[in-house]
Amino acid sequence: MDPLGRQLTQGLSPERLALALAIGGVIAVNPFLGTTTLGCLAAGVALRLNQPALQVANLLAVPFQLALIVPWVRAGEWLYRSAPMSLNHALLVEEFAASPVRFLERFGTSGLHAATAWLIAAPLLGAALYFALRPLLRTLRNQLARSRALAPS
Repeated sequence: MDPLGRQLTQGLSPERLALALAIGGVIAVNPFLGTTTLGCLAAGVALRLNQPALQVANLLAVPFQLALIVPWVRAGEWLYRSAPMSLNHALLVEEFAASPVRFLERFGTSGLHAATAWLIAAPLLGAALYFALRPLLRTLRNQLARSRALAPS
């Protein structure tokens, strides 16, 4: 909470911080490992968002990203009405280690399915995070302001 509190006490509004956290959180749960830091960086530059807040959201969302990969794939398979593909972890690692190109040929469709499901869910997830975080960050800002006013000079 300290990095977020510092952002609020240094002039960032709760609304802008909530927006950065929401967008960072949405990018961070995309189904492609290794893309989130660069994705958050690009979003921050494009939308002029607070980079520390984006990266805090990115780091906090790692467990959610890992937990959501298979649900994103399954949701995409449902959307495309395609048969479920076997997603055995050991097989995936072995296939990728043997040949990344062959891995993409074999599992690229699953990536497309997952990306589609994530892209459809992203605006709803982002809005839910933004509207949930905004009042919490306003409360945090007010508490920090009160504690600074009460602190001896």
